[in-house]
Amino acid sequence: MNQIYQVLCRNLRNNSRGSATAIIIVGIMAFLVIGIGVGLGFLSATIQSAPNLRGDIRPAASAQVFDVNGKLITVLHAVENRLPVPLDKIPKDLQNAFVALEDNRFYQHGGVDPRAVLRAVWINIAAGGVSEGGSTITQQLAKNAFLTQERTWKRKVQEIIISFQIEKQYTKNEILELYLNQIYFGAGAYGVEAAAQTYFGKSVEKLNLAECAMLAGLPKSPNYYSPFNSIKAAQERQSTVLDQMVKYGYLDQSTADKTKNVQLKLAASSEPVKLDPKAKPDPKLKEKDVEVSASYFIEYITSQLIDKYGADTVYKEGLKIYTSIDMDMQKSAEKAMRELPVMSVDKNGLQQPQGALVAIDTHTGYVKAMVGGRGTDKFNRAVLAERQPGSAFKPFVYLTALDSGKSPASIVDDKPFSAGGYAPMNYDRTFRGPMTLRSALELSRNIPAVRLAQEVGPEKVVRNAQNMGITTLVTSGSHNDITLAMALGGLTRGVTPLDIASAFGVLANQGVRVEPVTILKVLDRNGKVLEQHVPKERMVINEKVAFLLTDMMRGVITRGTGTGANIGKPAAGKTGTTDEHKDAWFVGFTPDISTAVWIGFDSEGTLDGTTGGETPATIWRLFMKEATANTPWKDFPRPRGITSATISTRDGGLVTDPKNKDAITDYFIEGNQPKQPSTALPPTDPNAPPATKTDTPIPGQSGKTTTPTKKPDAPPGGASGTTTTPPAKKPTN
Repeated sequence: MNQIYQVLCRNLRNNSRGSATAIIIVGIMAFLVIGIGVGLGFLSATIQSAPNLRGDIRPAASAQVFDVNGKLITVLHAVENRLPVPLDKIPKDLQNAFVALEDNRFYQHGGVDPRAVLRAVWINIAAGGVSEGGSTITQQLAKNAFLTQERTWKRKVQEIIISFQIEKQYTKNEILELYLNQIYFGAGAYGVEAAAQTYFGKSVEKLNLAECAMLAGLPKSPNYYSPFNSIKAAQERQSTVLDQMVKYGYLDQSTADKTKNVQLKLAASSEPVKLDPKAKPDPKLKEKDVEVSASYFIEYITSQLIDKYGADTVYKEGLKIYTSIDMDMQKSAEKAMRELPVMSVDKNGLQQPQGALVAIDTHTGYVKAMVGGRGTDKFNRAVLAERQPGSAFKPFVYLTALDSGKSPASIVDDKPFSAGGYAPMNYDRTFRGPMTLRSALELSRNIPAVRLAQEVGPEKVVRNAQNMGITTLVTSGSHNDITLAMALGGLTRGVTPLDIASAFGVLANQGVRVEPVTILKVLDRNGKVLEQHVPKERMVINEKVAFLLTDMMRGVITRGTGTGANIGKPAAGKTGTTDEHKDAWFVGFTPDISTAVWIGFDSEGTLDGTTGGETPATIWRLFMKEATANTPWKDFPRPRGITSATISTRDGGLVTDPKNKDAITDYFIEGNQPKQPSTALPPTDPNAPPATKTDTPIPGQSGKTTTPTKKPDAPPGGASGTTTTPPAKKPTN
C-alpha cells in the first residue's frame, strides 16, 4: 500500500493532468479501507454480543394442574402459557403444514436459505416495500429463543450466526420440535400444545387436519386470524395453508378441498362453528379470556407451591401438579353458592354478604371442593377467614361430655345459669327444665351447653377440638378460649371453614383424624416425582363416642334446628349463628364427605336475622345432594360395644309402654345404658311442645319463617351480659 502511494505521488509531481485521477483513486481506497474496517468492527462486535448457545434450548414451560380424576383443569404461567411436547406427539399434518407455509426447503438448507432470501428481496423490490421475509424456521427459532423482535441489521446478523450454530448442534427434527414449542399463537398460548388446548380444548396429538391447518396459519398474525375474533379470517388463512401443503406435495387437491369444508368446534363453543360470510376480522379485538373455575382453590395451591419451590419453578419449569379437587363436586359447590343473596356492595365493590364452602373426603382428607367467596377478590375465606362459629362449636362440648361417661339420654337442666357474672340466655328467653343431651343438642339450647362445659371443664373441650383439627384456638394469655363462653362459640379468634369441616370429618371417620390435603403429587417436566402425599392417620377420639355424637347430630337434621339440610340420606350436622347475626353456619357430614358452609359480611353488616338453619343449610343441602347423587345409600358404621334402649326424652329413663309419646330408641355404650325406668309424667299442658320439637312460633319471629324449629339456633337477645372471664368476642349461640 505504501509503494502504491509513493508511485501515485511521483506520478502526481510528474504529470499534473493525472493529479485529479490520483486524488480520486486515493479517496476511493481510503473509503474502502475505512469501510472495511468499520464493517469488520461491526461484525466483530455483533458476533461478540450475540447470545452464546450453551447447553440445550429449553423454553419456559407452564405448570399443569390436574384434578383428583387426572383431568387437566388449568395451567399456571407468569407470562407465557407453554406446554412443551415431544415431536412424536405432534401430528405429522401439523409439522407438514408449518414446513409448507414457513420454510418449504427446511430439510435442505443449513439454517439460512439463500433462495428464500433472494426471492424475498425480489418480491419486496417489486412490491415497493417489505411484503415478505426470507427467514427460515431455524432463523425464527433463533429470533424467538434468543433475540428481540427489533428490525435492525445487528439483530439480523446475530440471527444468521445463531441459526448456523443451531443447525450444527441440533438435528432437523429437534429444531422443528423446539420451534413448534416456542412460537406464539395468540390468546396467551405459546407452543402447539397450549394452542391446541386454548382453541380446541384438546391435546395437540388429537387434532385433525382441519385444526392443524388453522393452527399453522395463526402465528403470522395471531389476533387477526384468531377464530375467536373472526372465523371468516381464520378459515381464509386455513385455506392458504392447505393450498401450500398441496403445492409442496403434502396433500392432494381433493383432500385439501374436503378439509376446507370441515366444521370446527372451538373450545369456547359447544356447537360447530360455521362460516359467516358477513363476519369481518377486527385486528383491534382483544384475545378471548377464558374464565377459570375453582379460582380460590388454584390460588391456594399455587401459593403453597411457590412457598416450597419458588415462583420461577412453578411458572417456568413445566410442573405437573395432581390435586385433590373433584371438578364435578366443585361445579356443584359453585352452583349451590349462587343461592347466597346479595344484600349490599361494599366500598371495595364486593358483593355482601360473602360466603365460603369447603368439602373434604372424611377418609383421605382430600379437599374435594372449595369456594372462598364470590370470586371477585383474592381473599380465600374457606381457609383464611377466622369467624365466630356460634353453636356450630357445641358438638365439641357434647363430645367431651360423652367421653366423660355421659350418654345421649343423660339429663341436663335447662334453667337459669350464672357463673362469675356470666349469665347466658336461650334464644327464645325460655327455659325447658330437665332434658336429655340429645334434645338439648338437637334444639341447640344454650344453657345446657354451658352447664356441660362447666361440668367437664372448658380446657378439656378446647383440647378435644384441637385434637380434631381446630388450629385457631387460644389457650394462653389474658384473652383465651378456656372460658364458658367458648361453649357457645365465643372464641378469641374464631375458626376457619377448612378447620371445622376437617374436625367434623373425624366423627364420620370413626374417631380417626386425617390431615386435609390439596396437593397429591408433583412431577417435573421430565416426569420425576418431586413430592407425593403420604396419608397420615391418627386416632384422636373414641370410636364409640364418635358414633354416639354422630347419631345425636343426625337428629339435628331430622328434627332439630337443621331440617333445612335434609338430603334424604344418612347425614349429621350442626347449625351455627353468632351474636347479632353476623355469621351463620351449617357444618355437616355423610359417612364420606364433610362440608362446612359459612356466610357473613366481611366487615360491618348483619344477616338480617338469617340463621344457620336457613341459607347455609340450604346451600349445604343443594351441594351435598349433587355431590352424593351417584353414590349408593350408606349408613354410618356402628362399632362393636354399642347397644340400644328405649328411653323417655323427658328424664332419660327406660320406657316399656309402646304408647308413650315421649319415648325414643337411643344408642349407648354397653354398660352405660339407663337401668332405671322412667318416672316422668306426661305433660299437663296439652299445647306444650314435645322435647324434641318446636312447633310454636318463637316470640317476635313469626314473620321470619314458617318452620320455627330452625330458629332456636339463633343467639339469645341478651347474651352480651358481663362475665368475669370474658372472651375476646361476645358469647354466641
